[in-house]
Amino acid sequence: MNIISAEIQDYAENFTSDENEILRELRRRTDSERNDRQMLSGLYQGRLLSMFSRMIAPRRILEIGTFMGYSALCLAEGLTPDGKIITLDIDEETNRTAKEFWARTEYQNKIESILGNASEIISTLDEIFDLVFIDADKPAYASYYDAVFPKLRVGGVIIADNVLRDGKVLEVETSDDEDTVALHKFNRKVQTDERVSNVLLAVRDGLMVVRKERE
Repeated sequence: MNIISAEIQDYAENFTSDENEILRELRRRTDSERNDRQMLSGLYQGRLLSMFSRMIAPRRILEIGTFMGYSALCLAEGLTPDGKIITLDIDEETNRTAKEFWARTEYQNKIESILGNASEIISTLDEIFDLVFIDADKPAYASYYDAVFPKLRVGGVIIADNVLRDGKVLEVETSDDEDTVALHKFNRKVQTDERVSNVLLAVRDGLMVVRKERE
C-alpha cells in the first residue's frame, strides 16, 4: 500500500533540506548493492530524524537497529557538543560499512556501535537517554520499549519506525503476519500507556513518536 502518492512524496522531498554528500553516497551505495535497501531510512525520513534530534538537542541517543549507519548519522546531527549516540545491531557486515562512512564525518567519535542482542545489551547500559530510535526486529518492539523506558529521562522521546507495516495494520484482524500483529500490539501498548503522550505520523512506513511525561 502506498500511504502517500509517489507524486506527493516527490514534491515533499523537493521542498525538504538536502542530505550531505556522505549520506547521499551511503544511500546510493545501499540502493546499488543491497536487496534489503528499503530498510534504509532514506532522504526524507533521514531529514525528519535530523530535525527531531536538532529540536531535542540530545546529549545521549540510543538507536536499536543500525543497519548501514545512515540513521545514526542523521540523528547525530542534533547532538550536544559532549553528546553521544549508542547504536545496537547484530550484523557485522553492515556494521563494517557503517563504520567506514562514520569515519569520514565529524561524528566519528560520537557514535558508539555495539554488536549483539539488543534485549541483553540495553540492561547493561549505564546511561539516561534523551532520544531513542527503534528500528529493528518488529516482534521485539514492545520489549524494547519496556527495556528503554526506565532509561529515558522525563521529557525524552522514543521514535519507532515501520509501525504502519505498509498499511497492513489495517488488516490485522485477519492477518497471520507476525510483524503486522506485533506492530499493532505495540501501537496499542503505546496508545494505552498513561505515562506518555504520542502521535503516529503517517510518514513513509509510519513513525510512532512518544514523549515520556512521567515515570
